[in-house]
Amino acid sequence: MPDLPTDPRPRHIGQFVASGDWGEYWTTKISRAEGGKIRVRGYPVEELIEGLSYTESAFLIIRGELADEREAALFDLVLRSGMDQQFISAAVGAARFTASAFPDSVVPALASGMLATGSVTGSPQEPAEMLMEAVSWDLETAAASARAIDLWLERRGAVPGLGHPLHKQAEPRAVTVRRLALQLDGWRQHGRLLDAIEAELATRKGRQIPINLAGAIGAVLADLEFDPLVIGGLGALSYGIALLAHITEEIRDGVPLRIIPDALGAHYAGPAERHLDESS
Repeated sequence: MPDLPTDPRPRHIGQFVASGDWGEYWTTKISRAEGGKIRVRGYPVEELIEGLSYTESAFLIIRGELADEREAALFDLVLRSGMDQQFISAAVGAARFTASAFPDSVVPALASGMLATGSVTGSPQEPAEMLMEAVSWDLETAAASARAIDLWLERRGAVPGLGHPLHKQAEPRAVTVRRLALQLDGWRQHGRLLDAIEAELATRKGRQIPINLAGAIGAVLADLEFDPLVIGGLGALSYGIALLAHITEEIRDGVPLRIIPDALGAHYAGPAERHLDESS
C-alpha cells in the first residue's frame, strides 16, 4: 500500500469544537460541483464521460489519477471476475430474501447482498491484508509463506484466499484471473507469494487447497497498490451486477416472502413444550 500523505488538518471532533473553526470539517479531494461546472479529480466531468470507459473512470475516482493501459486492463479483469454469483453465495441468499419481502425496489436487496459480503463469504480484503503484511516482513519467499500460514492458522484457523466448498483442486475463476494477470504483468510480488503459500499449505496438509477468487483478486489489487479497505469494497462491487440480476429475477419470477420450511433444513433444537406453571 502506498504511503499515506501527512495531513495537518484536524482529525478529531474535539479539535474542531475547541477551535470553533469548522472550515475544513467536510473536505474531499474527489469531486466538486458549482454553477455550470462539475469536476472529478480535477477533470471536467464531460471529458470523462466522453473519453473514458466505466473501468477507467472508476479507477480515476478511487485512485485519484488515470490508469495506464496495464492498470486499466487488470482493474477491468478484477471487476468482471465475480459475475457468476449463485445460490451457494450468502450474498445472493440475503439479497433474494430481502427482495422477496420488499419487491417494490431493488435497492434494499442490493444493500442486503453487499452487507453479506465479508471475510467468510469471499471478500478479497483479508487475503490482501495477509499478503501485504507478509511482503512487509522482507523475508525470502519460502520463509514469508511459512510464517504467514502459521500466523493466520493461529489467528483464525484458516488461511485467507485459499479453499472453496465446491472446487477442491482448482477454482476456475481464480485460475483464469491468475493466467490473465500473468499475461498482463499483473501477477507480481503479492501474486507470487500467494502461489508460494498455496504450495506450502498443500505440502503441510497433503492435499490441494487451491487459491480462490478472493485470493486471486486480492493479490492482483495488492500488486496494483490499492488500499485494503478499497480492495474489500471492490470485491463487493464486483458481485453487484450479479446480485442485481438475482434480485430482479426474484421480484419478477420468484416466490413472495421466502421462508425456510422443515423440508429445506429448518430444525428446532430447543426445549420440548413446557409451561410456566410447571416451574413454580
